[in-house]
Amino acid sequence: MSMVTDRRTVANGRNPLPVSLKQARLPRWTPPVLALVAVGVGCGIGLAAGLDSTVQWGLIAALLFIGGTFVLSAAVEGTRQAKDRLATSLVWVAFLLAVVPLASLLWETVARGSKVLNGYFLSHSMGTLPDAMPGGGIYHAIIGTLEQVGLATLIAAPVGLLTAIYLVEYGRGRLARAVTFFVDVMTGIPSIVAGLFILSVWILILGFGPSGFAGSMALAILMMPVVVRSTEEMLKLVPNELREASLALGVPKWRTILKVVLPTSIGGITTGVMLAIARITGETAPVLLLVWGAKTINNNPFEDAQQSLPLYVFQQWQQGSEASYDRAWAAALVLIAFVMILNLVARGIARWKAPQHAGR
Repeated sequence: MSMVTDRRTVANGRNPLPVSLKQARLPRWTPPVLALVAVGVGCGIGLAAGLDSTVQWGLIAALLFIGGTFVLSAAVEGTRQAKDRLATSLVWVAFLLAVVPLASLLWETVARGSKVLNGYFLSHSMGTLPDAMPGGGIYHAIIGTLEQVGLATLIAAPVGLLTAIYLVEYGRGRLARAVTFFVDVMTGIPSIVAGLFILSVWILILGFGPSGFAGSMALAILMMPVVVRSTEEMLKLVPNELREASLALGVPKWRTILKVVLPTSIGGITTGVMLAIARITGETAPVLLLVWGAKTINNNPFEDAQQSLPLYVFQQWQQGSEASYDRAWAAALVLIAFVMILNLVARGIARWKAPQHAGR
């Protein structure tokens, strides 16, 4: 074959026509400029049409951006590249649709919750203060949430971890299929069902009263399937060559799991447990049925009613006064910060416990 040139001969016998090997491309600044133009035109259309909702303006701008990107790219770069840019535009629009509500929620919570969030609010309980009056705090709710979530984690994390180890390393036959089936069923159980189950067994049948431990058992039921599923997936990612190398050296299987499999996947397992904790931290229905809530500090989770942050938010919002609304927003802000701290701790532990590459 001869060298590739920038000319080709046309089959009709005429002179060769120059053919460019470099395809026309839109400048890099085209997408952001198109986005700004689409936003401006979308706002103008919204104002002209009398649309009051900024969400409608945003949807119009998104459609203009997607359509304009495709048409301009098809005219300059060709249909193939236009399809690629269309897919990219759809991804960006979907990303913004997911981020904007989250950012709006965080902004609203911070703006309203920061009104009464201070040291006094974090270090005092409601005591005998009427809910309609300003003042009070969430110290009793913080204590209740930490104790209830901590007990639920102590119950659910070992059970979920051992169940996942059984399914991945030992599970075969009907028993393993049955366990997998019930784990899948438990994943979709509504939180109110878990609360009703503990209510009927622990309180109505066994005769125990409301307590933080009762709420912890319901939260543990909700937490277990998440721990099992996440741990199971992490264990499956461990290469079989590591297991086989350990077994070839004569190491027992239980010790291989303990010394090879678990350390290799500890980062993902920790992240999964933290995600499960974050999932149960905001549950209100089981706590409402089993913990009942209290206005004073109760450090004993095994006796009498106790408060928690999600239940505190619900009860304060239910009062309907301006002061209770402010306390509800501030408690919600603390709850969001608590979940964010859990995620940061999970990332730190995962990085700390991750296996180090050779040579580092």
